[in-house]
Amino acid sequence: MLELNEVLLEDEPQTLSLMAHEGELTCLTGNSSQRLTRWLHAMMGFEWVKSGYISIDGEPLTPSSAAAFRLLMAYAPARLESIGQVTTYAPPSVQDVFALKANRDLPVSNGILSEEMRRICPDSTDPRVQLLAVASLLSRPILLVDNPLPQSANYLHQLASQGRTVIMASQDEAVMCAANHIVEL
Repeated sequence: MLELNEVLLEDEPQTLSLMAHEGELTCLTGNSSQRLTRWLHAMMGFEWVKSGYISIDGEPLTPSSAAAFRLLMAYAPARLESIGQVTTYAPPSVQDVFALKANRDLPVSNGILSEEMRRICPDSTDPRVQLLAVASLLSRPILLVDNPLPQSANYLHQLASQGRTVIMASQDEAVMCAANHIVEL
């Protein structure tokens, strides 16, 4: 279970409390997609928590435990972005994700990735489908998804019903309808 207890982030007007359980799909929603993304980042330990706490199975997320906690999580961003100074911009690719040290030994081929993408949304060429497929194939117990396509809502609900804790951030009604719990920010 991933829990946020009265968590307040810097420059946020309100605290957030939620308990996301195995086998359930939780949707964070609100009027700002940037705010929703910040909350997902906080769950991974990338945003400073001003007050309150975040925990997984009762163990608190701290700066020293964040890296270990992220090994329990997979994150599907709305898009990949380069980090740091960029002299010539080339968007990062899915191959870059698998080149990361934590993902190098995963037994994922282009065929397996394509098959997973067809399960998510057979006719879509949207990069979010590929990013969600990669995150899903990591097979981590907690899946965080930023702004999923509406067509992927049933797929996410299915992943949750298989025992994963799935937390998504979305303002889309179709996506919210698939959720077991909706948390308004």
